[in-house]
Amino acid sequence: MTRPWLDLHSPDSRASLYLRALRKRTISGSTLPTQGLRCYLRVQPDNLAAYRRLCHFPDDGRLPATYPHVMAFNLQLQLLTRADFPFPLLGLVHLNNSIEVRRPLGGLEGLQVAVWAENLQPHAKGGTFDLVSEASDGLGLLWRETSRMLVRGLTLETSTPAASDTADRPAPTGLVQATRWYADRDIGRRYAKVAGDYNPIHLSALSARLFGFPSAIAHGMWSKAMALAALQGHLPKAGYRFEVEFHKPVRLPAEVVLSATEAGPAGELRLHGQEQRLHMSGRWAAL
Repeated sequence: MTRPWLDLHSPDSRASLYLRALRKRTISGSTLPTQGLRCYLRVQPDNLAAYRRLCHFPDDGRLPATYPHVMAFNLQLQLLTRADFPFPLLGLVHLNNSIEVRRPLGGLEGLQVAVWAENLQPHAKGGTFDLVSEASDGLGLLWRETSRMLVRGLTLETSTPAASDTADRPAPTGLVQATRWYADRDIGRRYAKVAGDYNPIHLSALSARLFGFPSAIAHGMWSKAMALAALQGHLPKAGYRFEVEFHKPVRLPAEVVLSATEAGPAGELRLHGQEQRLHMSGRWAAL
C-alpha cells in the first residue's frame, strides 16, 4: 500500500491536542486511518539536556535512543486525536515498545519524523494497534519505533485474539543485577515536564484514582529510558533493536531493580519491584 501523507510545518500546540483528547471519550469506529503525518522537528538543546539528566544518559554527542520518541510525541498526539482516529487517547494502554537504531544518532540538528497507525488486531481485552514512528536525516532512515497499544472494550469482527508476544517465551537465565533506582512521588510530573506526556495516571494519586489506580504510576517510557541508559555499555552505538514489554505498573514511590544478561550482540533484561513484582521485561539484539 502506498501510504498517503499529510506534511506539516509543525505539530499543533500540546494544549490544543490535550483538549481534543479530553473531548473524545468513546470508541467511534474500528478502522484505522491510512494517512500518516510527517514533519521536520528540530532538536531542542535545553530539553535534550534536561532529558539526559532525568534519565541518566551521558552527554556523549549522540541522542539517547529513546529521545526521538520525545521529539515525535506531539506528532503522535496529533495523529491519535484527529477526527478520523476511532479510539479515545485517554484509556489506551501501552503494552510494548520496540526501538531500532539503524545508524548512529550523532551530530543531528533535527529529524524528519513520520508517524502512522497500522496492524489492528483482536485481543482478549479488546484490540491492539501499532503506533509507528520513523526518523530520518538526509541520508535516509536512522531510527524506528513501534508501540503496541491496547484499546479496551473494542470488538473486532475477525479471528480469535492473538496470543501474547511473550506467552511462549522461556524465562531468561544468567541475569545479574545491573543497577537499582528509586522512583519518587513526583517523577511522573518531572518526566511529563520534559517529555510532554501529561497522562493523568502519572501525575498524582488523585488524578490516577480517576482511572482506577490507587496511586500515580511511573511512565513506562521513563523506565525504558532508565534501563537503556544503565545498559549503554551492553549495546553498540547503532545497528540494534531494544524492545520491552510493560507488565505491572510501577506505583509511586517505589524502588526497582534492573537485571540483565552480559554485554553482547543479544541479551535480555528484567525490571522488578517489591516481592519480585515484574514491571518490565525486554531484550536487545543486533539488526
